[in-house]
Order: sequence, then C-alpha cells, then structure tokens
Amino acid sequence: MTDAEFMDEALELARQAAQDGEVPVGCVIVRNGQIVGRGRNRREKARNALCHAEIEAIHDACSNLGGWRLWDCTLYVTLEPCPMCAGAIISARIPRVVYGAGDAKYGACGSVCDLTAMDFNHHPTVERGVRQEEAAALMQDFFQNLRVELRSRPKWKRPEV
Repeated sequence: MTDAEFMDEALELARQAAQDGEVPVGCVIVRNGQIVGRGRNRREKARNALCHAEIEAIHDACSNLGGWRLWDCTLYVTLEPCPMCAGAIISARIPRVVYGAGDAKYGACGSVCDLTAMDFNHHPTVERGVRQEEAAALMQDFFQNLRVELRSRPKWKRPEV
C-alpha cells in the first residue's frame, strides 16, 4: 500500500471520531506494510486529555508488537501532531511520520514548533500534506457544524442573587 492508502485508513478513523462528536483525528501505525496500531480521538467520551489518536495508536502498536520501541514503523495521522504526541513519537523511536493537515495553532512538527528537529536523541523524518485537502475538510466541517450547534444551545445565565 502507498502513503495515500494508509492515510485513507487514518481518515476513516477520523470520520468515526467525528461521528462520535470528537475532533476528527485518526492515526494508523504501519510495520512491513501491515497496520499494527490504530487510534482516533476519544478525549470527550473518555474525559481524558491523553486520549489523542496518536497516543492510542502507539499504545495499540506497542501492545500488538510486544515492546515500546517502534523503530521500524511509520505513523500516519490526519492532523499534525501536538507537543504531547510529538513527544510520544520521539519516545517510541518512530522513524517516520506522515501527516495530512497542518495545525497552525498547536502543531509541533513544524507549524508552531518542531520537536522532531530539537536536540533529542531521536529525530523522525516528517512528511507533510498527504491527503491534506481531505483531512483539512474534515476539520473545517466538524468545527463549522459545532459552531452551528453551539449557537442553537440555550445560553447559560448567571443566577440572580
């Protein structure tokens, strides 16, 4: 399979996250042409700040492969990793990261900062923009729909004392 085909798998996970009311981010980890880890955002449902797609996929891959070093894997994610996820990627020794849409507000692989280029003991290569249009459209649609939903909710008012 190609990078674009693996990104399609991550995009499907992102769509599932959106259907669950989560920010649509999906991630797969691939070793020797096989998906060994999958993850998608679950922060809202789990009420846990750690439930990012990349963290879930890394956890799944480590469980499936029986170790924490993922030095022969590639991580595909629909949105540029945040600082927490970039740190996990470095810690897991993942040598290659492929992402779709950049994240100008929180991206840690080149947009806001680049943790992968800092003086850590591991430096994954990063490829940007694979299926960028589809990934960006998922995010834009999700937040546009969320804004409409939030406008239709009753407004909270401070109780009068």
